[in-house]
Amino acid sequence: MKTAVVICPGRGTYNKAELGYLARHFPDQGMLAQFDALRMAEGQPTLGELDGAERFSLATHTRGDNASALIYAATLGDFLSIDRNEIEIVAVTGNSMGWYSALACGGALTPQDGFRVANTMGTLMQKSLIGGQLIYPFVGEDWRHDPARRSALLERVEEIATRPDHALSLSIDLGGMLVLAGNEAGLTAFEKAVEPVQERFPMRLGNHAAFHSVLQAPVAKEGREALSPALFGQPQLPLIDGRGKIWWPKASDPETLWGYTLGHQVVETYDFTRAIAIAAREFAPDLFIITGPGTTLGGAVAQSLILANWRGMASRDDFRTVQDKTPLLVSMGMEEQRAGVSGTAA
Repeated sequence: MKTAVVICPGRGTYNKAELGYLARHFPDQGMLAQFDALRMAEGQPTLGELDGAERFSLATHTRGDNASALIYAATLGDFLSIDRNEIEIVAVTGNSMGWYSALACGGALTPQDGFRVANTMGTLMQKSLIGGQLIYPFVGEDWRHDPARRSALLERVEEIATRPDHALSLSIDLGGMLVLAGNEAGLTAFEKAVEPVQERFPMRLGNHAAFHSVLQAPVAKEGREALSPALFGQPQLPLIDGRGKIWWPKASDPETLWGYTLGHQVVETYDFTRAIAIAAREFAPDLFIITGPGTTLGGAVAQSLILANWRGMASRDDFRTVQDKTPLLVSMGMEEQRAGVSGTAA
């Protein structure tokens, strides 16, 4: 039996290629119906309607109130599909809204309460849509760590944030990428201050608010008012949060976990890089399993392992050598990789 840390993806992972993902992969139609009942009670389109749409719509499917629900359900369905006779899950973590999914996968929330949390927070953020996000790399295409470049970029972020009416901060430490959150003035100033790289960056993230920044304080407050601490319980698996803190089974305070989830986690930087480093160092798993939807988080996980110098990896080529010899990373959004951990290709 192999050991694994499960990693839950965040926003931006349910796209055109994922349309129909729940129909193809979700293993429990009764649970899906419960999620849809919660959506209908809020006057929202059901997951069945969204996932079964004839075509993917950026305007519809990437909205926070729809995307969060779709991603949560796809993630949970993949987690439930992992073959537990072959895979021992030793810890769970996630990126950004993937933390809500991780809470349910790890047993601190029931599947239904996890859906309620993800759907509520996605809806509140969409309603307010305060600020935005962009992403910019500090490593080159070889993925080698460049601490001087990272420091210089963060100094520029701090300088921009001191300007009148400019808000800008580090939102997510995402492997070799910096995800920045800010208002329009702050984001535009950064875009003008840096060189375009890899023909893609700096890249604005559509329908994303200024997640993990002080700008989200009103949303965090509404979330605490809408979601009771009573929803939260002891995790059944170790959970690694966006600071790298481990919440251990039978040793965690549920109300403190609620406070972190709807407080610090919403308004402070989410350090995904550290979460992956802690996962590697504390649990030394045979595999890192990234649930669906999507396949975009693999690079950030690999880069985070390189930054942690895990197994002596220092570059993209080093990671590929390890991955080719003994696969370390499994992406359930890829059919051929999914089959190796779920026991099925469907």
